[in-house]
Amino acid sequence: MTSADLTLPAAGLAPRALRNATTEAPWVKWTLIALALAFMSFFLFVPLVTVFVEALKKGWDVYLAAIVDADARSAIRLTLIAALISVPLNLVFGVAAAWAIAKFDFRGKNVLLTLIDLPFSVSPVIAGLIYVLVFGLQGWFGEWLRDHDLKVIFAVPGIVLATIFVTFPFVARELIPLMQAQGTEQEEAACVLGASGWQLFWRVTLPNVKWALLYGVILCNARAMGEFGAVSVVSGHIRGQTNTMPLHIEIVYNEYQFAAAFAVASLLAGLALVTLVLKYVVEQRVKAQLRGARDRQE
Repeated sequence: MTSADLTLPAAGLAPRALRNATTEAPWVKWTLIALALAFMSFFLFVPLVTVFVEALKKGWDVYLAAIVDADARSAIRLTLIAALISVPLNLVFGVAAAWAIAKFDFRGKNVLLTLIDLPFSVSPVIAGLIYVLVFGLQGWFGEWLRDHDLKVIFAVPGIVLATIFVTFPFVARELIPLMQAQGTEQEEAACVLGASGWQLFWRVTLPNVKWALLYGVILCNARAMGEFGAVSVVSGHIRGQTNTMPLHIEIVYNEYQFAAAFAVASLLAGLALVTLVLKYVVEQRVKAQLRGARDRQE
């Protein structure tokens, strides 16, 4: 018996064994699908539908009155202010950090990566307490801020700082894998042709990551508008002044104003649905970019 005779059966069995290992019986497949759909319905769809049903339970007049209430309008305005400040700042930081990490080698690169992931590992409540210890009246800079009539904690600056902290990894974490997969060949070619640093960034790097950048901005904005823990600690819950939409929902719900609470919550739920649709569309673009980058490397 030759060596070829010994390898042929194994070669013939390998594909069949592979199919058996990756193919389940129909009843197993449909059972898993049913369990997944039941889980999603119970924990995702039912609560989401409940929010809109409860918001409109007493009619459109009550719903609109809850939205145009002075405290609700103040909460919506503050939420938008925090998002409009934190998202652009995180956009600039995320692009700069991702470009440096993916395109250059330098000392402290791993430390920077670890710091970017810090908000994912630290509780938002702890982050809020840290800001209180630093900028509060009894904190490190408390006396200096008081002497200069500056207020951070229990004011808009503290809410913006807390929002920036909990949202700054999103843009960078979406850009870094794509930039690393794309490599540096295009930038090197542009350098050979005489392109400057800004020309490299605006005409080569940025166009190649535009969809991943948009994806990161969408996630960052959604988290900024829905953040509760860190903002709750630094806000002071001053009605009409330092309450964001999640904090306003908590307050009116605790006061048994259920229609008002669900009305404002429906705005956040609507934002979540829009974010989900945009996320799916942009995610497909990002996957296409990653596949194209890998194909070029191969």
